[in-house]
Amino acid sequence: MQEDGEDEGDVPADERDMPEDQSLPEYVPVDPGQERRRPKVHPSALAPLPKDYAFTFFDPNDPGCYQILTDPQTTVPQLFAIVRQWVPQVQHKIDIIGSEILKRGCHVNDRDGLTDMTLLHYSCKAGAHGVGEPGAALRLTSQLLSLGADVSLRSRWTNMNALHYAAYFDVPELIRVLLRAAKPRVLNSTCSDFHYGTALHIAASNLCLGAAKCLLEHGANPTVRNERGQVPAEVVPDPMDMSLDKAEAALVAKELRQILQDALPLSCNLPRVTLPNYDNIPGTLMLSSMGLKLGDRVLLDNQKVGTLRFCGPTEFASGLWVGVELDEAEGKNDGSVGGVRYFICPPKLGIFTPVSKISKVEVQTPSSVTSTPRTPHMDLASRLAAKMKKEKDKKERDKDKCEKKSSCVPPEGGVAELGDHVLVAGQKLGVVRFYGKTEFAPGDWFGIELDKPTGKHDGSVFGVRYFSCLPKYGVFAPPSRVQRSGSHFSLDFMVLLTGVPSTWLFPVPDHLLMCYRLLFCCWFPWMLRAEMHS
Repeated sequence: MQEDGEDEGDVPADERDMPEDQSLPEYVPVDPGQERRRPKVHPSALAPLPKDYAFTFFDPNDPGCYQILTDPQTTVPQLFAIVRQWVPQVQHKIDIIGSEILKRGCHVNDRDGLTDMTLLHYSCKAGAHGVGEPGAALRLTSQLLSLGADVSLRSRWTNMNALHYAAYFDVPELIRVLLRAAKPRVLNSTCSDFHYGTALHIAASNLCLGAAKCLLEHGANPTVRNERGQVPAEVVPDPMDMSLDKAEAALVAKELRQILQDALPLSCNLPRVTLPNYDNIPGTLMLSSMGLKLGDRVLLDNQKVGTLRFCGPTEFASGLWVGVELDEAEGKNDGSVGGVRYFICPPKLGIFTPVSKISKVEVQTPSSVTSTPRTPHMDLASRLAAKMKKEKDKKERDKDKCEKKSSCVPPEGGVAELGDHVLVAGQKLGVVRFYGKTEFAPGDWFGIELDKPTGKHDGSVFGVRYFSCLPKYGVFAPPSRVQRSGSHFSLDFMVLLTGVPSTWLFPVPDHLLMCYRLLFCCWFPWMLRAEMHS
């Protein structure tokens, strides 16, 4: 084992090659009988463990480990190796391990050769809630400061000082004692690993609410900008970008941003667009500014299409959210989250998303059915009419319900009629069996009996029957997702002429393909003779 009094020649090569501007204290030969006055860097070592020990980490509560910890033959590098283990068993005993290091003549500002951290750095890190224990960290920190530990010293690898570590791990108890012992310039000192932000920037970017409050109480400057030109309020993560499983973090972000904004002086010229206060913006006003309203057809992330059903603040996260009823069962709920209902839709059709993730779908009423493929348009007139009917009294709703059951004929000039063979969503072929309003969703829907059992039901949904077919052969689709399969007739001739497989374009039934080939065989000789005459 190496003793504490090693000379500089024993330092590893990677430590001797450190830059001049961040050089570390040199090894200083020390007389064992005298107290060392200059700090040094201890070489890295492995953590000692008892023989036949069942674990890979050091546990001071184990008798064998405790005997090693208190053994005078255990060196300072070995004790630093123990402190490096990020496990509760070690971090909760940081005060005991730190005292053992000091007993061996370690200077209060000595560094661990592997991490370039001082014992004060490790103490601040050990204050992290969960893995660490703030009480034990506070005891060791107070002891180190009383012995003259330097708060301004930085680790070479992270460029963080003790205050930065305390802010990063959200330990306000340590921040208070550090600032009492530190020089005034430490409070707003910057760190290159955080874009040259201050401890307040570090606390803000990591949602350390307690640390941010403590720093502000001790005079931290909320107007200092990092190298990106951001003040601490601007580096707080946006709650609108957080997923639903981070609702608690979103609430912290909202509160933290508000605290940092309130701390700003009126003379601070901030781009306020980056510091929105969503709760003061009504949902209707937000939608109006985007050219949207409830009931509009919207597109989510350029992938999912649905109807806008809700816009406003929620209980599960801060800020403004929109609720959308999707056309396909690709959602996550039925319009309620956490027992709170925001709108009503069938299960798996509802989804919530930030306002920034949606865009309006331009809608047009289909004019007529042509013989060539065209892009389908979405007819929202029926959906808006259905919404207004829901607001009428019970008598009128019953009347509408009766009319719905008795009138199942698509409007003249629509995309398809009852009995037509259609293509659903560009993939599935079937026959139209129903058209009209339904109980499970507003607007007009086509009920289709598919050619293959790739559907979802037998013509009934939630106990209401709209048509009859075999199980798994029935499917409902809005008019925008339905096309007459006959509109692809001319394309199949192109398939025969070019040799491109029909499966590359669309699925064609075998009996239709045979008819097309027969027609082609009759037409091709006639065309050839016409060409020869000309």
